[in-house]
Amino acid sequence: MKVYMVGGAVRDRLLGLPVSDRDWVVVGATPEAMIASGFTPVGRDFPVFLHPQTHEEYALARTERKTGHGYHGFVFHAAPDVTLEQDLQRRDLTINAIAEDEDGRLIDPFGGVRDLQDQVLRHVSPAFAEDPVRILRVARFAARFTEFSVAAETLMLMRQMVEHGEVDHLVPERVWQELSRGLMEKKPSRMFEVLRECGALARLLPEVDRLWGVPQRAEYHPEVDTGMHLMLVLDMAARLKASLPVRFACLTHDLGKGTTPPQLWPRHIGHEQRSVGLLRQLCVRLRVPSDCREIAEVVAREHGNIHRAGEWTAAALVRLLERCDAFRKPERFEEILLACECDARGRLGLGEQDYPQGQRLRRALRAAQGVDAGEIARQAQARGLSGPRIATLIHEARVAAVAQAL
Repeated sequence: MKVYMVGGAVRDRLLGLPVSDRDWVVVGATPEAMIASGFTPVGRDFPVFLHPQTHEEYALARTERKTGHGYHGFVFHAAPDVTLEQDLQRRDLTINAIAEDEDGRLIDPFGGVRDLQDQVLRHVSPAFAEDPVRILRVARFAARFTEFSVAAETLMLMRQMVEHGEVDHLVPERVWQELSRGLMEKKPSRMFEVLRECGALARLLPEVDRLWGVPQRAEYHPEVDTGMHLMLVLDMAARLKASLPVRFACLTHDLGKGTTPPQLWPRHIGHEQRSVGLLRQLCVRLRVPSDCREIAEVVAREHGNIHRAGEWTAAALVRLLERCDAFRKPERFEEILLACECDARGRLGLGEQDYPQGQRLRRALRAAQGVDAGEIARQAQARGLSGPRIATLIHEARVAAVAQAL
């Protein structure tokens, strides 16, 4: 029985990056031998075990054979006669197919070290085409390793997979898992650029894909192209260390512009409500978590109004705060403002500009929060008032407080 460290831990160590999780492959062992050594079995699809002390994952060396479409269409074979090279050959990229033995010696049968040095994302073998999740993984790695390029032959293979309909068999959970991880990478725009280049974006996120080639008013968008603007917004969100819900809101805030009739370009009147409708469909299709969906919907509907907050009266600001549910969920409202700031600064040449609208709305919210709604309600009830009339009194008091503060 021999044990090797494999995958991302070896790759990241060679790149000089911190190593958080380590994965191990065991060659020449059986499940019974692993259990006898104190390991705990956890794998459902193939034999994976937890180390008795470190609780790190140890997988028996295995091969796989494609039996159907999609992520689950495989039969795995794990046995003592499966070699390390056979196990590495089934991996996605050469940079993830490097192993290290207990003495620190590298086993690199597919040139992963060379590709790390050359900064290339290259598939290990033709078996790459059997798993469509790997298209998403390559795109995600492009967003993480921003200086790496996708090998021409790998990109060609990815295009062929798309043309053969492989991505159409991806389950929503895996698409969202990889998409959400890619959004949180260093330069998320690269994920979408790679997906678009191989044709997968049009299959997985047609609402996003159709934004390229759609012009906007140059006085507001020096970059003009809506797809280019979206990429700038996503990278601004990464630069500002935004959370996943904020980054998803940035991704989906302008979907409606893709459905503006060309004869109405470059104006996009009413795109906000169209964006909300498309967003809801996308969220159902990919089973997007509620925290991401809720913030994205408010941003899609209100980002134009938030951008214009510097021109608005106290009454209009309070109505905007109410529509954003800022009084009940001030923390969420802060994330909404951050998404809008990313939208405003995600424009060609405008990345360093301030976003005074956000500061004005924060001041307005603080002033309105100073109103004692409970006391107003008690006094109104003592006068025999109820329901909508109490809500109106609270609203009017908030407007007065905001007017005085601003």
